[in-house]
Amino acid sequence: MFEKILIANRGEIAVRVIKTCQRLGIQTVAVYSEADAGSKAVDMADEAVFIGPPAPGESYLQIEKIIAVAKQTGAEAIHPGFGFLSENPKFPIALKEAGIEWIGPNVHAIEAMGDKITSKKFAAEADVSTVPGHMGLIEDADEAVKISSEIGYPVMIKASAGGGGKGMRIAYSDAEARDGFQSARNEARSSFGDERIFIEKFVERPRHIEIQVLGDRHGNVVHLNERECSVQRRNQKVLEEAPSPFLDKATREAMGAQAVALAKAVDYDSAGTVEFIVDKDKNFYFLEMNTRLQVEHPVTELTHGIDLVEQMIRVAAGEKLELRQKDIKINGWAVEARLYAEDPYRGFLPSIGRLKRYAEPAEGPLGEGTLRIDSGVREGDEISLFYDPMIAKVVAHGKTREAAIDTLLEGLDRYHVEGLQPNTPFLAACLEEDDFRSGDIHTGYIAEKFPEGFSGTEPTEQQTRIIASTAAFIHTVFTRRAARTGGRMTPAPRVHSEEWDVLMDGQRIAIEMELPDDAIGGGTPAKVWMPELDGKAVEFESPWHPGEHVFEGVLDGEHFAVEFKNLTEGYRLRHRGYTTTAIVATHRSADLHALLPEKDTSASAKQVTSPMPGLVVTVEASEGQDVKAGEPLLVVEAMKMENVIRAEMDGVIKSISVEAGQSVSADELLIEFE
Repeated sequence: MFEKILIANRGEIAVRVIKTCQRLGIQTVAVYSEADAGSKAVDMADEAVFIGPPAPGESYLQIEKIIAVAKQTGAEAIHPGFGFLSENPKFPIALKEAGIEWIGPNVHAIEAMGDKITSKKFAAEADVSTVPGHMGLIEDADEAVKISSEIGYPVMIKASAGGGGKGMRIAYSDAEARDGFQSARNEARSSFGDERIFIEKFVERPRHIEIQVLGDRHGNVVHLNERECSVQRRNQKVLEEAPSPFLDKATREAMGAQAVALAKAVDYDSAGTVEFIVDKDKNFYFLEMNTRLQVEHPVTELTHGIDLVEQMIRVAAGEKLELRQKDIKINGWAVEARLYAEDPYRGFLPSIGRLKRYAEPAEGPLGEGTLRIDSGVREGDEISLFYDPMIAKVVAHGKTREAAIDTLLEGLDRYHVEGLQPNTPFLAACLEEDDFRSGDIHTGYIAEKFPEGFSGTEPTEQQTRIIASTAAFIHTVFTRRAARTGGRMTPAPRVHSEEWDVLMDGQRIAIEMELPDDAIGGGTPAKVWMPELDGKAVEFESPWHPGEHVFEGVLDGEHFAVEFKNLTEGYRLRHRGYTTTAIVATHRSADLHALLPEKDTSASAKQVTSPMPGLVVTVEASEGQDVKAGEPLLVVEAMKMENVIRAEMDGVIKSISVEAGQSVSADELLIEFE
């Protein structure tokens, strides 16, 4: 077994590998860029070495630098994580020449399966079912349109060296094929340094189901059943689970057998994933093979009790797999949500910034299941525009699918992030959708359920009770604490209740809250009356204390958790997919608040600002141009993804403040209309 391993990656996957190494008694070396100095992975590793500027091309993609660090520190092996150099065959070749072990599959497997065009040809020759399409390289947009028309719309335009949803577009027409080809090629060049593109038939309403395989260097290969990753946005997975709620035993075995056969054909000798798309009739087609550890591997680990990182390390050290296919069983259900620094209220644009406040829910038992958090950040860290905007993977395991979903929801309720906008409300909304609950999902699920984008969910009657009661309770405690001077409570009338009006979502909810006179913290039982809602007293209690930004309580016997933060006026509160601002006031103050005029937003509507920090790739419009709503104005790139900014109104462009190649900050003025 190795004594020291270098992790050629960053963020949560670097932390994930370090945790396994610590358990196995293996020392670790972290490499880091300027942007990751002082990061969680750097602090956790036994050694950490600086390798360059934030841009991956100058740091994490520098093979020579990483090998030099391995030699300098005496690391015997390198784990590449996922992304970056994990599927670049040049890396293991260089490591072999340097006498350093590669914790991953052999070069032949990477080359055969890592390229999407080659892998599809290889799979077809191996009698693995594949999607109809054009496997040759496509030179320009005209050829892309011609091929797409011949295949028949809709088609999927994909980067040959792609991954992570980058360099992928779905086209339903010639115009979309032309635009999609150019955008996919630009993203492919930017993200992978490889602009090769191919086109295949897009199976409508498909399910994305993948098989985890594991091989050793002695010819043994097994599969660890499937993961369903159908809930995606822009081809980027959002929710993953194991097992799939769709597969039956026969289909699972058939897919597993094909995956193992394909792996054996290339002498696969590490952890890898064979991805399929599956139609409504359970016909499945080979999509690609990822010759690395997948982001969603935790759901497989939780349902099989197997540490995949450990298995990769043991295989790389020459050990034989101790697993046998007949002994591999599925235990319970696991669901994973990818918590991203993406603003779901602004079209999921990257929400880059510093984590001013950051609190994770506790790992371990929660509700009817258990919770696992794979994260690479801490309070005070920055989500940089140079890398993937993932904050954490929140994973829940339960005896049943329903238990796992409920536990995951409770975990998301207890997450607190300030300083940027995470996609937490959107994840919760997806999990609570009836169709997700029933397992009726497909890769177009998000677009189907949220066709106009995400603007939050409407509150249920119980959520209104929870939010209003929580706001009143917090305000009561804060008010009473403010009355303390010199460590003593100032004299106050001995009353047992507080009366408030809670203003939220255009409603004015009268609340009477009964609390002991000296209640200034949590653990105090209370009663709540809400005449406008039901007029009856509701039991209410909470162990919450001031300073905590997640409020847990029990309302009328129902346990809940609400994320909140203080605002200049009122409180911002979130429960599941519902977020609102609540102002708690006396009856008189509420009367005055109702007289305030509404803000005039007409002026800001004429200004187009950047929704995120990024780089202006192209400017599609010109000053004096008459544009219609929906027409593209600019393309801004952030985190290697191109984002088209379109006109939200008809009008004439008065001025353009930026040009191609210019860096812009969030909310910076780009274009102004007359």
